[in-house]
Amino acid sequence: MAATAQPKAGSHRSDPTSARVEHRDRPEPGGSDGTGRTSNPGPGSSLRYPLSAHLANRDCVPTGVLVLSWYPPGLADDNGEPSDSLVPFILDAAQRYAIKVAFHIQPYKGRDDHTVHENIKYIVDKYGSHAAFYKYKTSTGRSLPLFYIYDSYLTPAESWAHLLTPSGSHSLRNTAYDAVFIALLVEEGHKKDILSAGYDGMYTYFASNGFSFGSSHQNWKAIKTFCDSNNLMFIPSVGPGYIDTSIRPWNNHNTRNRVNGKYYETALQAALMVRPEIVSITSFNEWHEGTQIEKAVPKKTLTRLYLDYLPHQPNMYLELTRRWAEHFSKEKEQWLM
Repeated sequence: MAATAQPKAGSHRSDPTSARVEHRDRPEPGGSDGTGRTSNPGPGSSLRYPLSAHLANRDCVPTGVLVLSWYPPGLADDNGEPSDSLVPFILDAAQRYAIKVAFHIQPYKGRDDHTVHENIKYIVDKYGSHAAFYKYKTSTGRSLPLFYIYDSYLTPAESWAHLLTPSGSHSLRNTAYDAVFIALLVEEGHKKDILSAGYDGMYTYFASNGFSFGSSHQNWKAIKTFCDSNNLMFIPSVGPGYIDTSIRPWNNHNTRNRVNGKYYETALQAALMVRPEIVSITSFNEWHEGTQIEKAVPKKTLTRLYLDYLPHQPNMYLELTRRWAEHFSKEKEQWLM
């Protein structure tokens, strides 16, 4: 990635053997969900079932890296509970099954460059020495934490620059808390903002093709070209489908049918066409937006018929993910030859 931009955490050419696809994972309990599907966690039904059932079944995490939606201690989204206290359990479980964990920092009230500075210090100090804490190997040989910043556009680029450029007033660059920082690309204009803010790359998050500029497959080639020209990493995000009408009844036009796995495979193919370093998957268990790839089983009650993956097996999307992760690794070897 040749660049006229000033050097940041590293020029992002990773070791080809470390190719990964990533999940965004929320530590939520199983059971019925807003999409009308029912998860199949296996034995146990406590909040820790993703640890004991999902991670123990190694084929449930075929990519090697889980990206955990994270709020600072005591904070949560409008429908959840604080979950930072679960992180040690998640890291310990991940370590047992050779899985790495990265962090997806959510847009809590009052978040800005100063609070994120404190968040990064907290995460690195508390979790950075854990064997399951994910670090990305840059072309310069450095192994750095990788953080996704969701809704990064809510904070002005000038503010982020204080944190993410070497000359910033409270810069993390060239300190013990330096990392690879990935911003969310929604609108086309965000590309230049992300560059001037000092980010190391951009991801697209949304699983609904066409929903935003960033999530539209047809734009990925141009985005990748921009990133290559400016020493930025481009991480396209793919998903198996999208349906959130149980929580957003007005949003039917953004529903994307799974088409028996074809939607997922089309997205994965589009991602690989631009030769990215990393592909992210939205999501492992974001049930209320219908993007989960974890196991789902049939269920019917007196008032509701739950959707499932029939006529396919409950692990259909995990198997597709495994197949494409292997394909991605082989493709990367060819690209770098």
